[in-house]
Amino acid sequence: MTSHRDYTVSIHYDRRLYRQDIAGSTAHARMLARQKIISAQDAEQIVQGLEQVRQEIESEQFPWDAALEDLHMNIESRLHQIIGAAAGRLHTGRSRNDQVALDMRLYTREAIRDAVKGLRGVQEALVGLAERHAGVVMPGYTHLQRAQPVLAAHHFLAYFQMFQRDAERFHDCYRRADVLPLGSGALAGVPYPTDRVFLAQELGFSAITANSMDAVSDRDFLVEYQAAAALAMMHLSRLAEELVLWSSREFGFIRLADEYTTGSSIMPQKRNPDFAELARGKTGRVYGHLMGLLTVLKGLPLTYNRDLQEDKEGFFDTVDTLLATLGVFQGMLSGMTLDTERVMSLAGESAMLATDLADYLVGKGVPFRQAHGVMRELCRHCEAQGKELAGLTLEEYRRFSPHFDEGVYGITAQSSVAARDNPGGTAPQQVAQEVRRARQLLEAASNSHGF
Repeated sequence: MTSHRDYTVSIHYDRRLYRQDIAGSTAHARMLARQKIISAQDAEQIVQGLEQVRQEIESEQFPWDAALEDLHMNIESRLHQIIGAAAGRLHTGRSRNDQVALDMRLYTREAIRDAVKGLRGVQEALVGLAERHAGVVMPGYTHLQRAQPVLAAHHFLAYFQMFQRDAERFHDCYRRADVLPLGSGALAGVPYPTDRVFLAQELGFSAITANSMDAVSDRDFLVEYQAAAALAMMHLSRLAEELVLWSSREFGFIRLADEYTTGSSIMPQKRNPDFAELARGKTGRVYGHLMGLLTVLKGLPLTYNRDLQEDKEGFFDTVDTLLATLGVFQGMLSGMTLDTERVMSLAGESAMLATDLADYLVGKGVPFRQAHGVMRELCRHCEAQGKELAGLTLEEYRRFSPHFDEGVYGITAQSSVAARDNPGGTAPQQVAQEVRRARQLLEAASNSHGF
């Protein structure tokens, strides 16, 4: 049975913040010496001791002690063992409240950069697919019913746009995470002449918090990350659903590489799209972490409350889940094979061209609603007769409208996509421009290191 004392212990998960905690403590020690709050000698001892702690942690030699509850006390205790009394000066002018707020902001900034990098990788794979299948026409769907022909590149780039919005959301989240809380103390500020601007510069923050009470209790930046992650996972889940459908024999659109499928324990012919299915499932846990954090925060009075210890486990799991899923999708999409012959044959089915035939009648002067009605009756006739629109004689066409002539046989999947020649449409030249813009965006992001 677990001891009640274990209830407050967080070291088993907050130890992943060690780099951020040591970086914050190093900057704090240097600031204290710069402001003559502690001696330069003490500060140098502290910085050297913290570096030894970092090395011990990374070489797995650090003596973690659950009795000390959290990362901060473990590091401080070990620092005291290494350098002695000088370690006691490190906590001058700060509280664990602004210390952990700093650690979480430092960690979140890194997590955001990693998320954007992962999103760029998935976008790169999508652009690669679009470029490799520039002239391929495939069925477009509404209600999971074949609707109109579209270029396969247009379909792939629809997801590019989703992930672009995700990247923009993470960029926006970064701006609010990029604010230094250190120097706020427990809640009211500190009675020492600290230099918060120096700390911000040392730690790479673009601003400092304006209100000490808000600074130690604010976790909005974590909620924003979780919300952006939930949206990104939703987009990945939508794509996963299509990959699951498309890889089935009923669709037969794609083949996933073997490393992204698994076999059955009893059915040797199976190639299950397990990675895509797991992404759908993992989306739910990310949603859950978002709701969990919102629920933790909703009833908290100012300022710090121990409830905020519950902000970390779900957040860390969201970060891990999102980054792993983005990595999987980059590889899965890059190794995916599209059956161009099959998708183009389905896109060419004449029922897919019903809207184009209605537009053809509009071009002959028929009001669209009337033209729509003509085509509805024609489609019903084909269903009753077991025929395709392309198999009808001109005489049959003209029974439904005298405006039909030989030009009706010139309407194809290729002419259908070519007709959608307006910005955002699926016409080849519009999609070619879309591909170029996507490639330029990725190149600009690469030149700025993706962020």
